[in-house]
Amino acid sequence: MSLGSLLPPLGETIRCPCCDRTIPALVLTDAYLCPRHGLFEVGSEENDPKKNNVVHLDSGRQWLFWQGQWHCQHQQIESLRTEIFAALDHLHHQGFHATRITLAQRYRELVTPYLESGSDCFRRIYYGKLRLYGLPVTFQPETQADYRWQVISFELTKAPGSPKNYAYLTCTRVSESGGKFG
Repeated sequence: MSLGSLLPPLGETIRCPCCDRTIPALVLTDAYLCPRHGLFEVGSEENDPKKNNVVHLDSGRQWLFWQGQWHCQHQQIESLRTEIFAALDHLHHQGFHATRITLAQRYRELVTPYLESGSDCFRRIYYGKLRLYGLPVTFQPETQADYRWQVISFELTKAPGSPKNYAYLTCTRVSESGGKFG
């Protein structure tokens, strides 16, 4: 019996979907153990063998591996919003800003109630579109039903330079005395 037959299907090690560090396989299981994030089990995708997925056993979150990166398959709006915010922050540190967010169709029902649509007539006319973090949001065209959109959650359209509106880069907290500080 070879060592390869005792390892999970994704090999001896994988990159942790959460922290991107190399984590080892557990022999005689279909799992990988990250000392920081816990156990990840290889999921079974009978209908598409190209999908390499892992499930975080503590949270139930699922990731798909595609083009060298893990992509979280979100079940809750907050995890998707957090990932988008982190991507916007990453763009800012690279000297770019986002001009639009394109979301996968599978998130339309999950996300739409939480988008900024503007409740009054002025905002609807001024914005004209649904927004998230002050950016226009579109959904992946239904004509683009390729494999990429089955895996990725969103795509940012970017432009060089700092954004004109820093609405999505500021975090305002309210102190106990009622005053704001950033």
